[in-house]
Amino acid sequence: MPASGIEVLTEQLAAYLPADEVDAVRRAHAYGAHAHAGQQRKTGEPYIAHPLAVAGILANLRVDVATLCAALLHDVIEDTAATRTELAEQFGDEVAGLVDAVTKLTQIRFETREQAQAAYFRKMMLAVAGDLRVILIKLADRLHNMRTLSHLAPQKRRRIARETLEIYAPIANRLGMHELCSELEELGFSALYPLRSRVLEQALRRARGNRHDVVGKIEATLRLKLDAASIPYRLESREKHLYSVYQKMRQDRIPLSEVYDVYALRIVVHTVDECYRVLGLVHSTFKPLPQRFKDYIAIPKTNGYQSLHTALFTPYGVPAEIQIRTEEMDRIANAGIAAHWLYKDPSGGNSRPQQRAREWLQGLVELQRNAGDPQEFLDSVKVDLFPDEVYVFTPKGRILALPAGATAVDFAYAVHSDIGNHCVAVRIERRLAPLSSVLETGQTVEVITARTATPHPSWLNFVVTGKARAAIRHFLKTIDHERAVDLGRRLLEIELARLGTPMAQVPEANIAGVLREFSAKAMDDLLEDVGLGKRLAAVVATHLVSGTPLPAVGRRQRSGLRRALQRVAPRWLVGSDSGRAPLAIKGTEGLVVSYGKCCRPIPGDPIRGYVSAGRGVVIHVDGCPSTAEFAKQPDKWLDVEWQPAGDARFPVDIRIEVVDQRGELATLAAAIADMDCNIANVLLHNRDGIHAVDDFTIEVRDRVHLARIMKRLRTLKSVRRITRKRG
Repeated sequence: MPASGIEVLTEQLAAYLPADEVDAVRRAHAYGAHAHAGQQRKTGEPYIAHPLAVAGILANLRVDVATLCAALLHDVIEDTAATRTELAEQFGDEVAGLVDAVTKLTQIRFETREQAQAAYFRKMMLAVAGDLRVILIKLADRLHNMRTLSHLAPQKRRRIARETLEIYAPIANRLGMHELCSELEELGFSALYPLRSRVLEQALRRARGNRHDVVGKIEATLRLKLDAASIPYRLESREKHLYSVYQKMRQDRIPLSEVYDVYALRIVVHTVDECYRVLGLVHSTFKPLPQRFKDYIAIPKTNGYQSLHTALFTPYGVPAEIQIRTEEMDRIANAGIAAHWLYKDPSGGNSRPQQRAREWLQGLVELQRNAGDPQEFLDSVKVDLFPDEVYVFTPKGRILALPAGATAVDFAYAVHSDIGNHCVAVRIERRLAPLSSVLETGQTVEVITARTATPHPSWLNFVVTGKARAAIRHFLKTIDHERAVDLGRRLLEIELARLGTPMAQVPEANIAGVLREFSAKAMDDLLEDVGLGKRLAAVVATHLVSGTPLPAVGRRQRSGLRRALQRVAPRWLVGSDSGRAPLAIKGTEGLVVSYGKCCRPIPGDPIRGYVSAGRGVVIHVDGCPSTAEFAKQPDKWLDVEWQPAGDARFPVDIRIEVVDQRGELATLAAAIADMDCNIANVLLHNRDGIHAVDDFTIEVRDRVHLARIMKRLRTLKSVRRITRKRG
C-alpha cells in the first residue's frame, strides 16, 4: 500500500466498525510502524506495508477489531524487540494471544527446516482450534506474501509455493474459503510450475472463444425456461481456474480437450425448494449425464459447502456443468468460515461452516495428542486435507464424510477412537467384510467390537485418515511401553530376589543414583530399557543394591563387564543353578517377548531366554542349534518357564508326507480344523504324482494339543509320515 494506506484502510473500516474501534486499529498501526522502523521488505517497501496489506485483506472479510489489530502486529514478536507482555499491556490479552499464535518458534533450534515448519504448524493449528481468527490472519499473511513472491530467490519461491499448495490452500478449501483458496492456488501454481502455467493459460485462451459461444447458447436457452417458470434467479457463468484445470488433467490423465467443465453455469435462487424445482427444469431441457449428479444440499461437504451439481448433454457437442444453490449457500461457498463476519451471521458464530470447522479442528487436537512428533502431526493433517470424499452412513443414519480410499477401520475411528481401538469386524450393507475394505459413497457400515480387541500393526498398511493412523500408532507405542515396563519389572524383581533385597527395600538414594547413572528420567524408563534388553537386569539390580555404577549393555561391551557379572552371579552365567526363580512366559507379552522362528517353541518345550537389545527377550527351545553362536554371551541368557495363559496360540511347523491324490489337501485341512487349530501357512512341494510333501504352519495351545493333532492326522489312510520341523 502507498504511504496513505492506513487512511484507505480506516476509511474502509468506518463502513462497519464504530469510531473507537477504528482508533484502536490506528494505534496498532502506529505501534507496528514504530516497531518495524528501519526494516524493509525484498520489494523495497517499508516493512509495515506488509501488515497493512494483510489487514486490508481481512477488512474485505469485515473481521472484528481484535483480528485487525493482530494482523497489523502479527510480525512484531518475531521480528522486533516487542514482547507478548508489552502487546497485552497496550492492546489486551486477546490481541496478544492472536499475535503469539501466528509467531514462529524462534526460541527453539531445529536440525532441519522441515522440523521447524512442522513444529510451527502444530503450534498454529492448536491455536486455531481455540480461535478460528488465527487461521484467517495466517491465510491473509500467506496471500500477501504470495502476491509479492516474485521478489524472492527462485529456490525460496519454489519452497514457499509448494508449502502453499500442500498446506495453506487446502486449509482454506477445508474451511470453505473458496475465493481465497483459488487465489492461493493460482499464485502457487504459477510460482512452482511457471512453464506449465503459461502453456496451459495460452491453450485455454485459444479454446476460450469457441466454448464461450457454446456456454452463451446454453445460458440463453435456460434463461427462457426459467423466465417462463416465474422463478426468481441469478444466472452466471464461471471459468474454472487454472490450477483446477491442471489438477483435473493430472488426476484423470486427460488432455485439455476432454475437460468439459472449464466453463460452468451457476443458478442462484432464494430457497432450497426452488433449487430442486430448477433442477427438474434443467433436466427436462437437457438430458443429464449418468453418474454425474451430486446432491451436496442433502449431504453437505465437510467444509459446509452446499449445492446441486449436474452435467448435461447438449446439442452443441459439449457437455455442460450446472450448479444450483441458494444465495446463502453461494455466500458460504465463497467465504466459508469468514461468512460469519462478512455477512453478520445472526447465529453468533454457530454457522454451519464454523461449526464444521470447529469439529475438524477439535479432531486435530485429538490427533496431535496421539502424534509422536510435529512431523508426524503435519503428515497426518496433510492426509486429512485431501478434497475428494466419500459419504457413508452409520446404522442409525448418521452421515460421515471420509477421504476417498478410506477403509472400514478409518470409519471406526471416525465414529470414536474407542470404537476403532476395539473393532474386530465390520458389516457393509449388512454383509460381513474385511476391515481393509475400501468404502464407497452411500454404503451403510456397522462396526463390530470386542472389549479385549486391540489395534493390529498391519492396519497401518491400509488406513487413510490421519486420525486413524495417529491413534493406532499411539496405542501400539503405549501398549509396547507398558509391556516392556512390566517385563523389565519382572526381570529386575527376579534379580533382586536372588540378591536378597526386594524392590521395596532398595534405598531411595540408590534408586536416584541408578536413574542418574543410566540417564533415565523415571523408573519406568529404566524398566522399559531392561524389558527391551538395552540394560541387563543383573547389572541394574547389583547397582540398586550396592549403589556402585556399572556400564550399560552396548556393542563395545567387552570381557570386563562379563568378569564383573561373573563376580555377581558366577553359577548363573555358566548355566548352573543360581537360586534365581525363572521368568514366567505366558505368550501374551506382545512384542517385548518374541519366539525364535528357527525352533518355534511352544508350551511344554524346555526353553531358554536370550536378552536381545531392542527386541526384549527371545525364547528358544533349549539346545536349539541356531543359538550356538550366542554361547560366548552367557550374561544374556535367562532361565525361563512356561506359565498357563488361557487360550494363547503358538505357531509350529509340521511336515506331512502323503499319497498324492485329488482332494488330499482339503482332507488334511479339514482334519486340522476339526482339532480346534488354525492353519497359518501351507507350502506344497515334491509332488511327483505318487507322493507329496506338505509343510504346514499351524497354531496350537501346547505340546499336548500338537500331539493330538498329529495323532489325528496319522489316522488318515493317505498319510505316510508326519514330523515336527525344527530349523
